[in-house]
Amino acid sequence: MSHFRQTVECWQCGHPAEHSLFCRYCDSLQRPTADYFRFFGLEPRLKIDAANLEKRFYELSRLLHPDRYLRKSPTEQQYSLEATAILNDAYRVLRNPVARAEYVLRQAGVESLEPRARTLDPALLAEVFELNEALEEFRGGDRSVRPALEQARERFLAQRGEIDAGLESLFERYDESRAPNVLAEIRKLLDRRKYVQNLIEQLDRELATESTDAATSD
Repeated sequence: MSHFRQTVECWQCGHPAEHSLFCRYCDSLQRPTADYFRFFGLEPRLKIDAANLEKRFYELSRLLHPDRYLRKSPTEQQYSLEATAILNDAYRVLRNPVARAEYVLRQAGVESLEPRARTLDPALLAEVFELNEALEEFRGGDRSVRPALEQARERFLAQRGEIDAGLESLFERYDESRAPNVLAEIRKLLDRRKYVQNLIEQLDRELATESTDAATSD
């Protein structure tokens, strides 16, 4: 629990504020921490209780709303604005498992490897090569390849689902062990997920454009 035991002084009364949003002695709003987990009063974990996070978000939204500080000191008014911005950013990140994992990895200094050809498995590389060929034909007006593109999209969606299941398992392992090698595994899987997600989005754009063009011509 040392994550929460650092001591700072309240700007108003000088008593230890212990990185709480509110001083327990004078109840004044403190400078908000930029640490998303600490801001919500949570231990840094890859798996969190989504319902509890949402409940805490709405509680803090009410407590930190700038309207509550219109008659407070300029310091608290500024801290309210800062805290509200951090609250919204933190909630957006922490409620999304992938964004939350990316945040934890950044905090731990584990940078993205951005998969290159040499890091992807041969089966996926072969599929991407075939996909690019089909996309070129599709862009050239060959609509007979559309079913193949739709099937490819379904396969990539299935791959993304498998990756998400693998991430879920790794999240549990990391929360239990805090092992750096597990973070490294998560990093690789997240990079692969990003690559697959980009392929899905590319297919969505191409297929949607073709559908729009068809509707316009009608």
